[in-house]
Amino acid sequence: MASRANGEAPFGVLMHRQLKLIHQMLRSDLTVCRELARDVASGAPASDIAEQIVALQTRSPIWTLQVNCLYHCRVVHAHHGHEDADMFPALRRSNPELSAVVDKLEADHRAISDLLDDVEESAKALDDTAANPARERLVGALGRLEEDLLAHLAYEEESIAATLRGWDQWP
Repeated sequence: MASRANGEAPFGVLMHRQLKLIHQMLRSDLTVCRELARDVASGAPASDIAEQIVALQTRSPIWTLQVNCLYHCRVVHAHHGHEDADMFPALRRSNPELSAVVDKLEADHRAISDLLDDVEESAKALDDTAANPARERLVGALGRLEEDLLAHLAYEEESIAATLRGWDQWP
């Protein structure tokens, strides 16, 4: 691969920006899911929750929470699947010194996958019953997911930035 004076190439800079954009969307979606789950778990009246999600044009706050959580989980699973299949092998080829970093990122993906499964199971069990234990399970699962996923995204962005930004093509 050709390198530039500053070690960056337009293709690699674009790839890094795209990665950070996708990660920011994941962070934003996670925040929406966490806020809705917290409100549902605290027993907020359905009308209050409906006001928060009116822009989503939905019929039920519970339905919206389920759909948003399940959609977010699918997006994260898909994003990590693409990284595992395509980006991580390319990182290993282009910079073998990142092997331990990639090993950690892959392990993070497996752990986060389990957390996503917990969120999905809890979201599917939600209903309008205030005493439904799925409410508290969902809040806890989202809390664990938020902590681990945000740490993973920050580590990934920081650890692979220099290599990624130096790519002038897909390695």
